[in-house]
Amino acid sequence: MAKALIVIDMQLDFCPGGRLAVAGGDEIVPAINALMAGFDAVVLTQDWHPRDHASFADNHPGAAPFSQIEMPYGPQVLWPAHCVIGSEGAGFHPGLDATHADLVIRKGFRAQIDSYSAFYENDHQTATGLAGYLRDRSIGDLTFVGLAHDFCVAWSAIDAVRLGFRATVVEDATRAIDLNGSREAAREDMHKAGVTLA
Repeated sequence: MAKALIVIDMQLDFCPGGRLAVAGGDEIVPAINALMAGFDAVVLTQDWHPRDHASFADNHPGAAPFSQIEMPYGPQVLWPAHCVIGSEGAGFHPGLDATHADLVIRKGFRAQIDSYSAFYENDHQTATGLAGYLRDRSIGDLTFVGLAHDFCVAWSAIDAVRLGFRATVVEDATRAIDLNGSREAAREDMHKAGVTLA
């Protein structure tokens, strides 16, 4: 079975100094680069938000970052504005070896819906096209690394299993936001879904 490495959102805004920095986010770049050669394909995902994105706390007067609201598709954490289309923070970490990438999937570009998973927006219905790409290339075994462990990595890995792929998360090559215990909750959700935590 052909294998792909799915590198989730290794962007400057998620690294120390960025708008939505994940502690130690930059530390995993060498490990991710070292993994790339062992796969038949490498896919990078890229958060890519318009400035008026509904998930930005700035766009909800009086709302605090990391508070939660209800959206038509369910609960939504309100984030600091990050990975705005064309901004420096939306770019990949300069240490990431993007030359190995076969495909870059941009997500979160629709202003009214957030997108954590590499496969679907947060309505769990609007597809990114990644599943079709992988199936067309006969790739069934997926390994996930990147940022953040408890949001975009976990959602992507769980969706992969639901779609019939084999999914592994290399935890040493991820870092978590860990918002109110979200890291352990994500580990439990992944374990229940059948994701291998390596």
